Amino acid sequence: MRILVSGASVAGPVLAYWLTRHGFEVTVVERAPCLRKTGGHAVDLFRPAMNISEKMGVLPRIEERATGTSRMVIHPEGARRPVRVDLSKIFGATSDRHVEIMRDDLSEIYYDAARDDVEYLFGDSITAISPGGEVRFENAAPRRFDLVVGADGLHSNVRRLVFGDESRFSAFAGAYLGVLTLPGASGLDGELHMHVGVGRTAGVYGARHLGDARALFLFRSERELDHHHRDVSRQKKLLQGAFAGMHADVDRWLDEVDRTPAFYFDSITQLRMDTWSRGRVTLVGDAGYCPGPAVGGSTSLAVVGAYVLAGELARAGGDHERAFPAYERAMAEPVRGSRTAALSAAKTLIPTSRLGVRGLAQGARLISALPAGPGRALLRLTTKSARLHNSMTVEDYPPPPTAPGGRAGDPEGPPRGRARDGVRSAADRRN
Repeated sequence: MRILVSGASVAGPVLAYWLTRHGFEVTVVERAPCLRKTGGHAVDLFRPAMNISEKMGVLPRIEERATGTSRMVIHPEGARRPVRVDLSKIFGATSDRHVEIMRDDLSEIYYDAARDDVEYLFGDSITAISPGGEVRFENAAPRRFDLVVGADGLHSNVRRLVFGDESRFSAFAGAYLGVLTLPGASGLDGELHMHVGVGRTAGVYGARHLGDARALFLFRSERELDHHHRDVSRQKKLLQGAFAGMHADVDRWLDEVDRTPAFYFDSITQLRMDTWSRGRVTLVGDAGYCPGPAVGGSTSLAVVGAYVLAGELARAGGDHERAFPAYERAMAEPVRGSRTAALSAAKTLIPTSRLGVRGLAQGARLISALPAGPGRALLRLTTKSARLHNSMTVEDYPPPPTAPGGRAGDPEGPPRGRARDGVRSAADRRN
Protein backbone atom coordinates (compact mmCIF):
# COMPACT_ATOMS: atom_id res chain seq x y z
CA MET A 1 0.00 0.00 0.00
CA ARG A 2 1.50 3.32 -1.11
CA ILE A 3 1.19 6.40 1.10
CA LEU A 4 2.36 9.92 0.23
CA VAL A 5 3.33 12.25 3.08
CA SER A 6 3.80 15.97 2.44
CA GLY A 7 6.32 17.61 4.76
CA ALA A 8 9.68 16.57 6.23
CA SER A 9 9.87 18.60 9.44
CA VAL A 10 8.74 16.62 12.52
CA ALA A 11 5.37 14.93 11.97
CA GLY A 12 6.29 13.75 8.46
CA PRO A 13 9.46 11.78 9.32
CA VAL A 14 7.88 10.33 12.49
CA LEU A 15 4.85 9.20 10.50
CA ALA A 16 7.11 7.76 7.77
CA TYR A 17 9.07 5.77 10.35
CA TRP A 18 6.01 4.15 11.90
CA LEU A 19 4.26 3.53 8.59
CA THR A 20 7.29 1.66 7.24
CA ARG A 21 7.58 -0.29 10.47
CA HIS A 22 3.97 -1.38 9.96
CA GLY A 23 4.78 -2.47 6.40
CA PHE A 24 3.47 0.42 4.29
CA GLU A 25 5.39 1.86 1.32
CA VAL A 26 6.04 5.55 1.99
CA THR A 27 7.06 8.55 -0.11
CA VAL A 28 7.71 11.93 1.52
CA VAL A 29 7.64 15.08 -0.59
CA GLU A 30 9.28 18.24 0.78
CA ARG A 31 9.24 21.69 -0.82
CA ALA A 32 12.74 22.57 0.46
CA PRO A 33 15.71 21.25 -1.56
CA CYS A 34 17.04 19.43 1.51
CA LEU A 35 16.36 19.13 5.22
CA ARG A 36 15.81 22.60 6.58
CA LYS A 37 18.83 23.82 8.58
CA THR A 38 17.90 27.46 8.86
CA GLY A 39 18.35 27.97 12.57
CA GLY A 40 14.99 27.07 13.97
CA HIS A 41 14.04 27.52 17.59
CA ALA A 42 13.85 25.41 20.71
CA VAL A 43 10.89 23.06 21.08
CA ASP A 44 9.74 20.85 23.95
CA LEU A 45 9.21 17.13 23.97
CA PHE A 46 7.11 15.92 26.89
CA ARG A 47 6.61 12.44 28.27
CA PRO A 48 4.38 10.89 25.54
CA ALA A 49 6.65 12.13 22.72
CA MET A 50 9.72 11.07 24.69
CA ASN A 51 8.28 7.57 25.08
CA ILE A 52 7.56 7.35 21.34
CA SER A 53 11.08 8.58 20.56
CA GLU A 54 12.48 5.90 22.84
CA LYS A 55 10.54 3.24 20.91
CA MET A 56 12.10 4.62 17.73
CA GLY A 57 15.58 4.17 19.21
CA VAL A 58 16.46 7.86 18.85
CA LEU A 59 16.13 9.06 22.44
CA PRO A 60 19.90 9.01 23.15
CA ARG A 61 20.51 11.32 20.17
CA ILE A 62 17.71 13.63 21.30
CA GLU A 63 19.09 13.86 24.82
CA GLU A 64 22.60 14.42 23.43
CA ARG A 65 21.28 17.39 21.41
CA ALA A 66 19.28 18.94 24.27
CA THR A 67 19.84 22.68 24.60
CA GLY A 68 21.07 22.38 28.18
CA THR A 69 19.19 25.51 29.27
CA SER A 70 18.76 25.12 33.03
CA ARG A 71 18.50 28.68 34.36
CA MET A 72 16.40 31.72 33.52
CA VAL A 73 16.95 35.38 34.31
CA ILE A 74 13.78 37.48 34.07
CA HIS A 75 14.04 41.25 33.70
CA PRO A 76 10.57 42.72 34.39
CA GLU A 77 10.22 45.98 32.49
CA GLY A 78 10.73 48.88 34.89
CA ALA A 79 12.14 46.75 37.71
CA ARG A 80 15.58 47.47 39.15
CA ARG A 81 16.60 43.87 39.82
CA PRO A 82 16.19 40.73 37.74
CA VAL A 83 14.62 37.53 39.01
CA ARG A 84 16.73 34.36 38.80
CA VAL A 85 14.93 31.06 38.25
CA ASP A 86 15.97 27.40 38.34
CA LEU A 87 14.42 26.11 35.12
CA SER A 88 15.25 22.48 35.88
CA LYS A 89 12.81 22.58 38.79
CA ILE A 90 10.09 24.13 36.66
CA PHE A 91 10.55 21.55 33.90
CA GLY A 92 10.60 18.81 36.54
CA ALA A 93 7.35 20.11 38.02
CA THR A 94 5.74 20.39 34.58
CA SER A 95 6.54 16.90 33.32
CA ASP A 96 8.24 13.82 34.72
CA ARG A 97 10.01 13.35 31.36
CA HIS A 98 11.02 16.34 29.25
CA VAL A 99 13.72 17.66 26.93
CA GLU A 100 14.21 20.95 25.10
CA ILE A 101 15.85 20.63 21.68
CA MET A 102 16.29 22.77 18.58
CA ARG A 103 13.63 21.98 16.00
CA ASP A 104 16.13 21.50 13.17
CA ASP A 105 18.11 19.00 15.25
CA LEU A 106 14.94 17.08 16.07
CA SER A 107 13.85 17.00 12.43
CA GLU A 108 17.23 15.60 11.37
CA ILE A 109 17.14 12.90 14.06
CA TYR A 110 13.67 11.71 13.05
CA TYR A 111 14.62 11.80 9.37
CA ASP A 112 17.70 9.65 9.97
CA ALA A 113 15.62 7.04 11.82
CA ALA A 114 14.00 5.75 8.59
CA ARG A 115 15.83 7.46 5.72
CA ASP A 116 16.91 4.12 4.20
CA ASP A 117 13.33 2.86 4.04
CA VAL A 118 11.50 5.93 2.78
CA GLU A 119 11.55 7.61 -0.63
CA TYR A 120 12.15 11.34 -0.19
CA LEU A 121 11.36 13.81 -2.97
CA PHE A 122 13.09 17.05 -2.01
CA GLY A 123 12.58 20.29 -3.91
CA ASP A 124 9.05 19.40 -4.97
CA SER A 125 5.46 20.07 -3.97
CA ILE A 126 1.96 18.73 -4.60
CA THR A 127 -0.19 20.75 -7.00
CA ALA A 128 -3.32 18.59 -7.21
CA ILE A 129 -4.90 15.55 -5.55
CA SER A 130 -7.78 13.68 -7.19
CA PRO A 131 -10.43 11.77 -5.17
CA GLY A 132 -8.98 8.54 -6.58
CA GLY A 133 -5.47 9.29 -5.29
CA GLU A 134 -3.88 10.66 -8.46
CA VAL A 135 -1.30 13.25 -7.38
CA ARG A 136 0.34 15.92 -9.51
CA PHE A 137 3.62 17.58 -8.54
CA GLU A 138 5.43 20.74 -9.53
CA ASN A 139 8.36 18.74 -10.91
CA ALA A 140 7.82 14.98 -10.70
CA ALA A 141 5.56 13.05 -13.05
CA PRO A 142 2.00 12.34 -11.82
CA ARG A 143 1.63 9.26 -9.65
CA ARG A 144 -1.14 7.42 -7.85
CA PHE A 145 -1.13 6.78 -4.11
CA ASP A 146 -3.60 4.90 -1.95
CA LEU A 147 -3.50 7.63 0.74
CA VAL A 148 -2.13 11.16 1.10
CA VAL A 149 -1.19 12.77 4.42
CA GLY A 150 -0.55 16.47 4.93
CA ALA A 151 2.22 16.96 7.50
CA ASP A 152 3.20 20.32 6.07
CA GLY A 153 2.59 22.70 8.94
CA LEU A 154 0.31 25.56 9.84
CA HIS A 155 0.17 26.87 6.26
CA SER A 156 -0.43 23.40 4.83
CA ASN A 157 -0.53 23.07 1.06
CA VAL A 158 -2.40 19.75 1.28
CA ARG A 159 -5.06 21.28 3.51
CA ARG A 160 -5.56 24.14 1.08
CA LEU A 161 -5.91 21.79 -1.89
CA VAL A 162 -8.39 19.46 -0.21
CA PHE A 163 -10.24 21.53 2.40
CA GLY A 164 -10.03 25.08 1.10
CA ASP A 165 -8.49 28.36 2.21
CA GLU A 166 -6.75 28.54 5.58
CA SER A 167 -8.92 31.45 6.73
CA ARG A 168 -11.88 29.07 7.04
CA PHE A 169 -10.20 27.19 9.89
CA SER A 170 -7.73 29.56 11.55
CA ALA A 171 -8.40 31.44 14.78
CA PHE A 172 -6.00 34.28 15.63
CA ALA A 173 -4.88 34.01 19.27
CA GLY A 174 -4.00 37.69 19.55
CA ALA A 175 -0.22 37.41 19.47
CA TYR A 176 2.83 37.05 17.24
CA LEU A 177 6.08 35.12 17.42
CA GLY A 178 9.46 36.05 15.99
CA VAL A 179 12.79 34.18 16.11
CA LEU A 180 16.16 35.24 14.76
CA THR A 181 19.64 33.73 14.92
CA LEU A 182 22.46 35.73 16.52
CA PRO A 183 25.76 34.41 15.07
CA GLY A 184 28.73 34.22 17.39
CA ALA A 185 26.71 35.05 20.52
CA SER A 186 28.33 33.59 23.61
CA GLY A 187 28.37 33.83 27.40
CA LEU A 188 24.86 32.44 27.90
CA ASP A 189 26.17 29.24 29.52
CA GLY A 190 22.83 27.46 29.87
CA GLU A 191 20.84 30.60 30.71
CA LEU A 192 17.70 32.02 29.14
CA HIS A 193 17.55 35.81 29.53
CA MET A 194 14.05 37.30 29.26
CA HIS A 195 12.74 40.85 29.22
CA VAL A 196 9.05 40.95 30.08
CA GLY A 197 6.73 43.92 29.68
CA VAL A 198 3.05 44.55 29.22
CA GLY A 199 2.07 42.90 25.95
CA ARG A 200 5.58 41.87 24.92
CA THR A 201 8.28 39.42 25.92
CA ALA A 202 11.77 39.00 24.44
CA GLY A 203 14.45 36.49 25.30
CA VAL A 204 17.77 35.04 24.19
CA TYR A 205 19.18 31.55 24.70
CA GLY A 206 21.73 29.19 23.21
CA ALA A 207 22.49 25.49 23.16
CA ARG A 208 25.49 23.49 24.29
CA HIS A 209 26.46 22.45 20.76
CA LEU A 210 25.64 25.68 18.88
CA GLY A 211 28.02 28.48 18.03
CA ASP A 212 25.23 31.02 17.98
CA ALA A 213 22.12 32.03 19.93
CA ARG A 214 18.43 32.49 19.27
CA ALA A 215 16.45 35.61 20.10
CA LEU A 216 12.76 34.96 20.73
CA PHE A 217 10.04 37.62 20.55
CA LEU A 218 6.39 37.36 21.59
CA PHE A 219 3.98 40.29 21.44
CA ARG A 220 0.27 40.94 21.58
CA SER A 221 -1.86 42.54 18.90
CA GLU A 222 -5.59 43.24 19.09
CA ARG A 223 -5.92 42.59 15.38
CA GLU A 224 -4.16 40.57 12.72
CA LEU A 225 -1.36 42.58 11.17
CA ASP A 226 -1.15 43.25 7.46
CA HIS A 227 1.55 40.93 6.14
CA HIS A 228 2.02 37.73 4.16
CA HIS A 229 3.73 34.77 5.80
CA ARG A 230 6.44 34.91 3.09
CA ASP A 231 6.97 38.72 3.19
CA VAL A 232 10.12 38.75 5.34
CA SER A 233 10.92 42.44 4.90
CA ARG A 234 7.49 43.47 6.19
CA GLN A 235 7.72 41.00 9.08
CA LYS A 236 11.04 42.44 10.23
CA LYS A 237 9.62 45.96 10.29
CA LEU A 238 6.62 44.81 12.34
CA LEU A 239 8.89 43.10 14.84
CA GLN A 240 11.15 46.13 15.21
CA GLY A 241 8.14 48.37 15.76
CA ALA A 242 6.63 46.12 18.42
CA PHE A 243 9.80 46.09 20.56
CA ALA A 244 11.18 49.57 20.00
CA GLY A 245 12.54 51.08 23.22
CA MET A 246 11.94 48.05 25.43
CA HIS A 247 15.53 47.63 26.66
CA ALA A 248 19.08 48.13 25.44
CA ASP A 249 19.58 44.35 25.28
CA VAL A 250 16.51 43.93 23.08
CA ASP A 251 17.66 46.80 20.87
CA ARG A 252 20.99 45.00 20.32
CA TRP A 253 19.23 41.79 19.34
CA LEU A 254 17.03 43.67 16.88
CA ASP A 255 20.07 45.40 15.40
CA GLU A 256 20.92 41.99 13.92
CA VAL A 257 17.57 41.52 12.19
CA ASP A 258 18.84 42.54 8.75
CA ARG A 259 22.02 40.46 9.08
CA THR A 260 20.65 37.33 10.70
CA PRO A 261 21.12 34.12 8.67
CA ALA A 262 17.76 32.81 9.84
CA PHE A 263 14.51 34.62 10.60
CA TYR A 264 11.03 33.36 11.49
CA PHE A 265 7.86 35.35 12.04
CA ASP A 266 4.22 34.30 12.21
CA SER A 267 1.00 34.84 14.05
CA ILE A 268 0.12 32.59 16.96
CA THR A 269 -2.87 30.99 15.32
CA GLN A 270 -4.94 27.95 16.16
CA LEU A 271 -6.49 25.63 13.60
CA ARG A 272 -10.02 24.55 14.44
CA MET A 273 -11.38 21.93 12.07
CA ASP A 274 -14.37 19.63 12.60
CA THR A 275 -12.49 16.84 10.82
CA TRP A 276 -8.93 16.41 9.53
CA SER A 277 -9.84 13.79 6.95
CA ARG A 278 -11.58 13.80 3.59
CA GLY A 279 -11.66 10.78 1.32
CA ARG A 280 -8.14 9.38 0.96
CA VAL A 281 -6.52 12.44 2.56
CA THR A 282 -5.86 13.26 6.19
CA LEU A 283 -3.77 15.77 8.13
CA VAL A 284 -1.34 15.37 11.00
CA GLY A 285 0.36 17.80 13.40
CA ASP A 286 0.14 21.54 12.79
CA ALA A 287 -1.42 20.95 9.37
CA GLY A 288 -4.56 19.65 11.06
CA TYR A 289 -4.67 20.91 14.63
CA CYS A 290 -2.02 23.50 15.41
CA PRO A 291 -2.75 24.77 18.95
CA GLY A 292 -0.50 27.80 18.46
CA PRO A 293 3.23 28.02 17.73
CA ALA A 294 5.47 28.36 20.82
CA VAL A 295 2.66 28.15 23.37
CA GLY A 296 0.67 24.93 22.85
CA GLY A 297 3.07 22.01 22.90
CA SER A 298 2.56 21.55 19.16
CA THR A 299 5.75 19.52 18.61
CA SER A 300 4.82 16.87 21.17
CA LEU A 301 1.29 16.83 19.78
CA ALA A 302 2.64 16.28 16.25
CA VAL A 303 4.80 13.33 17.36
CA VAL A 304 1.87 11.72 19.17
CA GLY A 305 -0.49 12.34 16.23
CA ALA A 306 1.91 10.77 13.74
CA TYR A 307 2.36 7.69 15.92
CA VAL A 308 -1.39 7.27 16.45
CA LEU A 309 -2.23 7.74 12.75
CA ALA A 310 0.28 5.07 11.69
CA GLY A 311 -0.97 2.74 14.40
CA GLU A 312 -4.62 3.09 13.46
CA LEU A 313 -3.85 2.51 9.78
CA ALA A 314 -1.99 -0.68 10.70
CA ARG A 315 -4.77 -1.83 13.00
CA ALA A 316 -7.32 -1.29 10.21
CA GLY A 317 -5.19 -3.15 7.67
CA GLY A 318 -4.83 0.04 5.63
CA ASP A 319 -8.59 0.69 5.47
CA HIS A 320 -8.70 4.47 5.78
CA GLU A 321 -12.47 4.52 6.22
CA ARG A 322 -11.91 2.79 9.56
CA ALA A 323 -8.51 4.20 10.44
CA PHE A 324 -9.09 7.93 9.90
CA PRO A 325 -12.13 8.19 12.23
CA ALA A 326 -10.31 6.12 14.88
CA TYR A 327 -7.29 8.43 14.61
CA GLU A 328 -9.47 11.50 15.03
CA ARG A 329 -11.26 10.01 18.04
CA ALA A 330 -7.95 9.16 19.71
CA MET A 331 -6.55 12.65 19.15
CA ALA A 332 -9.70 14.68 19.90
CA GLU A 333 -9.11 15.14 23.62
CA PRO A 334 -5.37 15.96 23.38
CA VAL A 335 -6.12 18.49 20.63
CA ARG A 336 -8.87 20.20 22.62
CA GLY A 337 -6.65 20.28 25.69
CA SER A 338 -3.73 21.74 23.75
CA ARG A 339 -5.88 24.54 22.38
CA THR A 340 -7.01 25.53 25.86
CA ALA A 341 -3.51 25.22 27.30
CA ALA A 342 -2.09 27.36 24.50
CA LEU A 343 -4.42 30.28 25.22
CA SER A 344 -3.57 30.06 28.91
CA ALA A 345 0.18 29.89 28.20
CA ALA A 346 0.03 32.89 25.86
CA LYS A 347 -1.67 34.94 28.57
CA THR A 348 1.06 33.99 31.06
CA LEU A 349 4.06 34.42 28.75
CA ILE A 350 2.81 37.74 27.32
CA PRO A 351 1.24 39.53 30.31
CA THR A 352 -1.58 41.96 29.70
CA SER A 353 -0.87 44.16 32.75
CA ARG A 354 1.92 45.24 35.10
CA LEU A 355 0.43 42.94 37.70
CA GLY A 356 0.78 40.09 35.21
CA VAL A 357 4.43 41.01 34.61
CA ARG A 358 5.17 40.84 38.35
CA GLY A 359 3.13 37.67 38.68
CA LEU A 360 5.10 35.88 35.97
CA ALA A 361 8.43 36.75 37.55
CA GLN A 362 7.47 36.06 41.14
CA GLY A 363 5.51 32.90 40.30
CA ALA A 364 8.48 31.43 38.42
CA ARG A 365 10.79 32.27 41.31
CA LEU A 366 8.43 30.70 43.85
CA ILE A 367 8.05 27.45 41.90
CA SER A 368 11.81 27.14 41.40
CA ALA A 369 12.47 27.84 45.10
CA LEU A 370 10.02 25.24 46.43
CA PRO A 371 10.96 21.58 46.87
CA ALA A 372 10.00 19.35 43.93
CA GLY A 373 6.74 18.03 45.41
CA PRO A 374 5.15 21.37 46.43
CA GLY A 375 6.47 23.00 43.25
CA ARG A 376 4.82 20.37 41.09
CA ALA A 377 1.55 20.74 42.99
CA LEU A 378 1.56 24.52 42.61
CA LEU A 379 2.30 24.34 38.90
CA ARG A 380 -0.51 21.85 38.37
CA LEU A 381 -2.90 24.23 40.09
CA THR A 382 -1.83 27.23 38.03
CA THR A 383 -1.18 25.84 34.53
CA LYS A 384 -3.42 23.81 32.28
CA SER A 385 -0.49 22.73 30.11
CA ALA A 386 1.14 20.81 32.98
CA ARG A 387 -2.02 18.79 33.59
CA LEU A 388 -2.38 18.08 29.88
CA HIS A 389 1.19 16.91 29.32
CA ASN A 390 1.18 14.71 32.39
CA SER A 391 -2.19 13.08 31.72
CA MET A 392 -1.93 12.35 27.98
CA THR A 393 -1.77 8.59 27.36
CA VAL A 394 -0.79 6.87 24.12
CA GLU A 395 -1.84 3.38 23.14
CA ASP A 396 0.72 0.80 22.08
CA TYR A 397 0.50 -0.28 18.42
CA PRO A 398 2.60 -3.40 17.90
CA PRO A 399 3.41 -4.33 14.29
CA PRO A 400 0.86 -6.79 12.83
CA PRO A 401 2.01 -10.37 12.07
CA THR A 402 1.37 -9.66 8.38
CA ALA A 403 1.65 -6.08 7.32
CA PRO A 404 -0.74 -4.39 4.84
CA GLY A 405 0.07 -5.32 1.27
CA GLY A 406 1.36 -8.75 2.27
CA ARG A 407 4.69 -7.63 3.75
CA ALA A 408 5.57 -9.09 7.11
CA GLY A 409 5.92 -6.69 10.00
CA ASP A 410 9.33 -6.57 11.63
CA PRO A 411 9.28 -6.12 15.42
CA GLU A 412 12.89 -4.99 15.38
CA GLY A 413 12.29 -2.17 12.91
CA PRO A 414 11.39 -1.45 9.28
CA PRO A 415 12.93 -3.31 6.33
CA ARG A 416 16.23 -1.81 5.27
CA GLY A 417 17.72 -0.41 2.08
CA ARG A 418 14.58 0.21 -0.01
CA ALA A 419 15.65 3.66 -1.21
CA ARG A 420 19.15 4.77 -2.12
CA ASP A 421 20.42 6.95 0.76
CA GLY A 422 16.79 7.53 1.69
CA VAL A 423 16.47 10.13 -1.07
CA ARG A 424 15.29 9.56 -4.59
CA SER A 425 14.72 12.35 -7.05
CA ALA A 426 11.81 12.73 -9.44
CA ALA A 427 14.17 11.85 -12.29
CA ASP A 428 15.16 8.62 -10.52
CA ARG A 429 11.50 7.65 -10.30
CA ARG A 430 10.90 8.27 -14.00
CA ASN A 431 13.87 6.15 -15.11
